[in-house]
Amino acid sequence: MSVFHLEIVTPDRSFFSEEVEMVIVRGIEGDLAILKDRAPLITPLKIGKIRIFQDGKEKVAAVVDGYISVENHKTTIITEAAEWPEEIDIERAEAAKKRAEVLLKERPDGIDVARAQLALQRALNRIEVGKLKRID
Repeated sequence: MSVFHLEIVTPDRSFFSEEVEMVIVRGIEGDLAILKDRAPLITPLKIGKIRIFQDGKEKVAAVVDGYISVENHKTTIITEAAEWPEEIDIERAEAAKKRAEVLLKERPDGIDVARAQLALQRALNRIEVGKLKRID
């Protein structure tokens, strides 16, 4: 299968930089599969999983927002945060989920509802991806 270079960068680190066969990301209008020689593209990403296909195997990571740029034989993902399943502290993610759910249920004065909803989405995504490490 044809390969292309995928680079995933966060403010803290170069998360991933290798040749891959395909990557699937969650764009603002749905999932996008990127293969070699795809037409150029720049689009925002939503909170979700990045599925990386390499040497016939799949790797999954949790990401928070950002954007994807596809050009020639290189795809770059810039994201606020990216984590492999084994890097995710599920207990911490569960606690963040509970905090966000309480805020959204009780809606105390001055609550930023959009921020609480995003916190809930991030926590749910981290929990889902974090549980993948227990399946392997």
